[in-house]
Amino acid sequence: MNLPNHLSEIQVNYIPKIKASEMYKISSSKDALECFRHIWSNKVNYIEECFLILLNRANKAMGYVKLSSGGTAGTIVEPKIIFQIALKCNASSMILCHNHPSGNIKPSEQDKIITKQIQDAGKFLGIPLLDHLIITEESYYSFADDGAM
Repeated sequence: MNLPNHLSEIQVNYIPKIKASEMYKISSSKDALECFRHIWSNKVNYIEECFLILLNRANKAMGYVKLSSGGTAGTIVEPKIIFQIALKCNASSMILCHNHPSGNIKPSEQDKIITKQIQDAGKFLGIPLLDHLIITEESYYSFADDGAM
């Protein structure tokens, strides 16, 4: 067998900054909204961005990640990247959120498609998507609250 001279080691780690007892528990879309509003940039009316909160088995927020930042009409969300992150930190579930700079909270067809894709992949991997929020400066939409998940 002829191995290459240099083979990179792949490391997977998640290092929490706080104890599990201090993590924020998310029990509703309003809890999730409060968490997302706390981490969101000041560009909610300017450009579309997408964030992900990862949860442990007790629905406590392990952490968040900014997945993408786009333009005024959209941003790219890749399920592969979402699950790479979720698997890396051994998340038990997740909540997705993006904003609509237009102020319209109605989900687009693309919003519905990506939600379904992530939901299906999450079921397969055992990391369910609990909700997908669309936020504006004044309001929000929850796929879960609306029965769209």
